[in-house]
Amino acid sequence: MRPSRQLAVLAVIFAVLASIVWFGGSGGWRNRLEPKLGLDLIGGTTVTLQAQNLEGNKKPTPDQMENARRIIDQRVNGLGVSEAEVVVEGNNNIVVSLPGKSDDRLKQIGQTAELRFRTVLNQTGDTGAADPSASPSASASAPASAPASAPASTPASAPASASSSPSATPTATSAAPSATPTASGSAAAGATPAPTDSVAPDIATQRAAVQKKLGDAVWAAALAEQAPLDFSKDPSKAEQYKGFKDLSPDEVAVLPASMQYNIPYITCDKLNHRPVGSISTAKEQVVACGPGVKYQLDVAKVLGTDVSGADSSINSQNGKWTVNLSFHSDGQNRWTDLTREAYNGGQDSKQVAVVLDNTVVSAPTIQAVIPGDAEISGTFTKSEAQLLASQLQYGALPLSFKSQDAQSISATLGSSHLEAGLLAAGIGLLLVVLYSFFYYRLLGGVIMISLLLSGVLVFMSLIVLGRWMGFTLSLAGFAGFIVSLGVAADSFVIYFERLKDEIREGRSPRSAVPRAWVRARRTIISANTITLLAAAILYIVSIGSVKGFAFALGVATILDLVVVFLFRHPIMTLFARSKAFLSPRVSGLGRVLEHAPQGDASTVTTRRNRTKEA
Repeated sequence: MRPSRQLAVLAVIFAVLASIVWFGGSGGWRNRLEPKLGLDLIGGTTVTLQAQNLEGNKKPTPDQMENARRIIDQRVNGLGVSEAEVVVEGNNNIVVSLPGKSDDRLKQIGQTAELRFRTVLNQTGDTGAADPSASPSASASAPASAPASAPASTPASAPASASSSPSATPTATSAAPSATPTASGSAAAGATPAPTDSVAPDIATQRAAVQKKLGDAVWAAALAEQAPLDFSKDPSKAEQYKGFKDLSPDEVAVLPASMQYNIPYITCDKLNHRPVGSISTAKEQVVACGPGVKYQLDVAKVLGTDVSGADSSINSQNGKWTVNLSFHSDGQNRWTDLTREAYNGGQDSKQVAVVLDNTVVSAPTIQAVIPGDAEISGTFTKSEAQLLASQLQYGALPLSFKSQDAQSISATLGSSHLEAGLLAAGIGLLLVVLYSFFYYRLLGGVIMISLLLSGVLVFMSLIVLGRWMGFTLSLAGFAGFIVSLGVAADSFVIYFERLKDEIREGRSPRSAVPRAWVRARRTIISANTITLLAAAILYIVSIGSVKGFAFALGVATILDLVVVFLFRHPIMTLFARSKAFLSPRVSGLGRVLEHAPQGDASTVTTRRNRTKEA
């Protein structure tokens, strides 16, 4: 054989990887030569989200959990956090882990993101945390204050001059509730819809329990109210309905929409904390809140499922962050019909509320029919716009989630884990090298150089895999690489012991090397194949850190095979031609060379034939 060819191929592999590592990175040399490390090595944030079925108290199904995990994973990647890990834990938990700097956006990625477009029927001021009996409620026609962050909705294709002539172009401008009254201008009694009776059985049961808690007389009186109450003008009403003050958000969620709107004790704080999807279905009129305002809303005629795409950008006219929406063909028709209905030919134009979960994020007055895409704008920060776009882009979750636990692992703790992993790897490598030199001497040098080359290959591969596929090295991955040291040591033992067997049988050291390689190669390939199969199966069936262990073990095993074929055997061929290799004390072959038959290959063959004849 020509060992120089194999060594040249190995050199080319090193050169290619080194070029990708150095020229494929950015920043200083530390950034270029730094692999991506996992949460347990550099610190980070872990958020545990507990799932709750939207259909009452039923347990989430495995399909719902997997679908939710997929959507959350897409949302996380949509935020540019490709290193995050999203896994299902148990029957109803999803755990999101982000290595590195903590990101508060992860705590909101489990929001259900049920998007609804609803016409505003009426609006009134929110009494907030204050006692409604102590101060008058804001009227529908003049809320207490206009929210400073009231967003706008405009078509993405609107020209730059749209704002100067809103009536001439399909534009929907921002409108604070105090500046833009509803079509009626006040909470007209006839505009309040009657509560629907077609509710789910579990909602009906919960509603009956709340009715019993309040009392039938109070319930009937509250149901008969036709407009938002002002307790300052009628203190007896405040005393009559004081039971509503003690209702929890879960109990408020099952109240008829008319009660949620008319009773001041039902504040926006309670409405915003209702379980998403509990009663606010698309086919019912509902009550939702914006900043300082309580809205009475019509049925939803455009849904989040009608949205085909969403992205965030900066509005070139005002420099503010916005969220741009595009619709499917049927959804586009529904959106155009909704704006046409709200515009009403320019007569008493109405607001259209953009409702995300329980909250009105935008309620602009429609000033023209909008046939194109929509734009949600306001006082969004960059991260808020990206988060909202990500939520809308990847659809509504099949479950609602509560953030059960948000933990941050400090960089100090991660550094101690990293030091422990490096120490364990160093001790393992040192023990292998010491044993190799003690037992094999010169051949131990081959082992040390091979392990060093394998380590450099692994290091460069980690950097490349981290850039190309987002692979992060965890403490479990360190364990996989440490175990791979044993796999590499096994292949050395197999090869060298085969070499000794060949010399015992009468082969000269030079001719024994290729013969030993042929006999050992099959065993080495079989052993490494079994390790690779085990790593692949473990990677497929496992999750989390165990998957990282399996991946690291598989990568290290493949790289060990590369070193075996392109370095170990060629370098042994070169050593076999040296005088040191023939010395029992230097080579490490010891008594095997001392008691081996002397002579060239033909002499050994003749002696072997005579032995067979005898």
